[in-house]
Amino acid sequence: MKKVLTLVMIAGMFSLVACGPTPEEQAAAEAEAQKIADELMKGLEEAVQEEPVAEVEETTEEATEETTEEATEEVAE
Repeated sequence: MKKVLTLVMIAGMFSLVACGPTPEEQAAAEAEAQKIADELMKGLEEAVQEEPVAEVEETTEEATEETTEEATEEVAE
C-alpha cells in the first residue's frame, strides 16, 4: 500500500509541476521583467547623457587652462 501511495504522490507532484504558472503568475513575472528592463534602459540612457557632459567639461577645463597659459605668456612678454 505504501508503494502505491508513494507512486500516486510522485505522479501528483509531477502533474502539478507540468501545469506551469497560472496566468496571474505569468503576468506578474512579465510585469517584473518589464520593470527591470525599464530600469536598465533608464540607467543606460542616463549614462549616455552623462558621458558627453563629462567630455565637454574636460574640454572646457583644458581650453581654460590653455587660455590662461597663453594670457600669462603674453603678459610676461
